[in-house]
Amino acid sequence: MWPALQAGGDRINRGRGRDSRDRNRQQTLRVNRGIRIPQIRLIGADGEQVGVIETTRALEMAQEAELDLVEVAPNARPPVCRIMDYGKYRYEQSKKAKRNRQPAGQLKEIKLTVRISDHDYQFKMRHAEKFLGQRHKVRIAVEFRGREMAHRELGRELLQRVEEDLQDAGAVETPMKDEGRNVVLIMAPKSSKN
Repeated sequence: MWPALQAGGDRINRGRGRDSRDRNRQQTLRVNRGIRIPQIRLIGADGEQVGVIETTRALEMAQEAELDLVEVAPNARPPVCRIMDYGKYRYEQSKKAKRNRQPAGQLKEIKLTVRISDHDYQFKMRHAEKFLGQRHKVRIAVEFRGREMAHRELGRELLQRVEEDLQDAGAVETPMKDEGRNVVLIMAPKSSKN
């Protein structure tokens, strides 16, 4: 036996038992015969207030409409119930939860050098357009090696060209800036409103 229990101390809650069952019960709505209270406040299928009626009468009304009786406000006195299609309601709630869970776009990076060939440049621009089309931000970095550091203006010209080529797919979020051996430009996808 636990020493705390032997000494008459409080029982240790390990996340099991009644407390966790109560949490799960609060998340689910009571439906149809699961509503055991004698009187409820009813909202009809078209959204109009029916009033306070017997639960059995409300169940009959829901069955006549071939819908479900769902308890939407269990803490109210009397509890508020609504006649609705419960399966459709749960489906819409899961869609809404999924939409809220969608992650924001990631930051993708494309590295260029000052002496990039035309084909390589086009290849990387197609990737940047694809990323912007998928609603990701794109960080374009021109890397300087060795003596290229003396000609940073060539990197800035290259990023100007990138900016012009991608203006249909995205907009500049962070203008060109120097970061050590790189010159960096960040582009974000254009808003869907445009």
